[in-house]
Amino acid sequence: MNLFRYPSVGCAALATLLAFSSAGCDPSKPAKTSAPPPQATAPALPSSTEQAPPPAPKVDPQQEKVQALIALVEKAYSQGESAYKRGQLPEAKASFDRAVDLMLTGGIDIKDTPQLQDEFDRILDGVNALEMEALKQGNGFAPKTEPTPADVASDITFEVDPNIVARAKTDLATTKSDLPLMVNEYVAAYINFFANTQRGHNTLLHSFQRSGRYKAMIERVMSEEGVPHDLIYLAVAESGFQPRAVNARSGAGGMWQFMPRGQYGLTRNPYMDERFDPEKSTRAYARYMKFIYEQLGDWYLAMAGYDWGTGNIQRAVEKTGYADFWELYRRNNLPAETKNYVPEILAAIIIANHPTQYGFDDITLDPPVLTDNVTVNDAVDLRLVSDLVGAPVDELIALNPSLLRLTTPPDTQFDLHLPAGTAALYNERIAAIPESKRNSWRYHRVVPEDTLASVAHTYQVPVSDLAAANQLNPSEKLEGIEALIVPVPPSAAPSAHTVVYTTRRGDTLVSVADRFGVSLTQLRRWNKLPATGIKVEPGRRLHVAEPARVYRTSSRHRRSASRPSHAREVASAAAKTASPKMGTGPHASGSAHAAAGSGSNSSSGNTSHHSSSAKHKPHSKSSSHTQN
Repeated sequence: MNLFRYPSVGCAALATLLAFSSAGCDPSKPAKTSAPPPQATAPALPSSTEQAPPPAPKVDPQQEKVQALIALVEKAYSQGESAYKRGQLPEAKASFDRAVDLMLTGGIDIKDTPQLQDEFDRILDGVNALEMEALKQGNGFAPKTEPTPADVASDITFEVDPNIVARAKTDLATTKSDLPLMVNEYVAAYINFFANTQRGHNTLLHSFQRSGRYKAMIERVMSEEGVPHDLIYLAVAESGFQPRAVNARSGAGGMWQFMPRGQYGLTRNPYMDERFDPEKSTRAYARYMKFIYEQLGDWYLAMAGYDWGTGNIQRAVEKTGYADFWELYRRNNLPAETKNYVPEILAAIIIANHPTQYGFDDITLDPPVLTDNVTVNDAVDLRLVSDLVGAPVDELIALNPSLLRLTTPPDTQFDLHLPAGTAALYNERIAAIPESKRNSWRYHRVVPEDTLASVAHTYQVPVSDLAAANQLNPSEKLEGIEALIVPVPPSAAPSAHTVVYTTRRGDTLVSVADRFGVSLTQLRRWNKLPATGIKVEPGRRLHVAEPARVYRTSSRHRRSASRPSHAREVASAAAKTASPKMGTGPHASGSAHAAAGSGSNSSSGNTSHHSSSAKHKPHSKSSSHTQN
């Protein structure tokens, strides 16, 4: 306050002194040296003409529009930041996408508006930084995937506690299992780790809890495919029952960690990846395990073959002459990971059958995932589905983990999972939406304060289009109307066959990514572009869907003469039903399917479904979608 008071007082005093001095220096008047100084009074207010305020600066409508747009963008971005800090990653992604969409669809040329260009660059840099941080923690803007029990147990020491061994052997006598079980010092070491260390206990506990979501479904599929029910516990080692788990090193994904390459009966395209479908991947897993068992004749060897590869196990058996897992273990003919793989699964089975004895009396299984299923034959946007059944989009994503985008695949039959009890509502309401518009149009439940204008503004469509779609007059009130069909125009999403786009003048990487419904990270990865910058020259051909990869079969898959015709028929039949996984390179190679296709000997080639060098170590997981 003092900073403002003193200057004003000084000015008033100066004005008084000047006035007094002028009067005293007038030569026409005698000096009055003895008179007291006059009482200071407030100066008279100037006339209105003297005090007229300066004219208000002329408002630039374009600048006003830019400021309003930036305010909306900042609000959306701030909402995204808040959601990100709360760990609500799908909500954060939606807000960030909205911030970018607002700028791209705001009707203002970003390149010709420096202020908006600066805001655009700042938002993109911020979103990219947060996405990179999210990728370090989990699957980008998807919830973080927990480590599996196998991850945290990879470095345990095998201290044998005689008491643990004795108790486990006693429990084994009353353990009901359709697998042959045994307890030795290796199994006991894992029982001790899971029962008596906080890290091991918590990780196995969470796996058991999540198993409740899928246990009934998995056991049903196991029965239908004729394999032991307790093979369910391989999911403890593979994913901890997390259907969206991804191994960032090998690319293995899903509850059963199938490799992304190979033909194993699961569809994988730019719109969906059935490795993440709990039931379809479980059926592929059961068929594959049955095939391995038929090749190796022993369930322990089959489990080891699932981890390391059937061909590798067969070669180890041929080398030693022992078709026995524990003998191969003791003779050091197995990699360390595979040595640990079988005993940790056996430990999980024994603990699951006797939870109280090992400190797991606090298990509360997650409720089973119950859904209604409807079959769709073309692209249906999940946001429309959300409107129709009244379920949040993130719940629909969780129920359909195989979807890689917010839409079902175009020109493809897809089993859409809905919240239990909503199929009838979905079928009733979807009938009002033309089939060709279900990838973009929306369904709006009318509330009392709604008007055609307000709904049109919410969805950014012309009032006339909204009225026409609902056979209403633009000025008509919405009294008595339950819902409106909203004709949102489609984005330029690619067809099932569109994989390359030629850029045009004005395109940026962000606008191309937005147009084709892919992430900026994907667009950069597919086209080997640097991690910074968004400019792209006109005429450049960009992959806007994941490019196909060609994997050449190595020479070891071509030895057809040594395989008996009966074995070839068995492998061929298994390939048709199980389509086991195939990988190439240092992580995994070969498969029964590849063997059947090339006529190779069943022992030639590693049939591992994932990397034996990449699994069972703590690692970050990467993917486009939300886990269950």
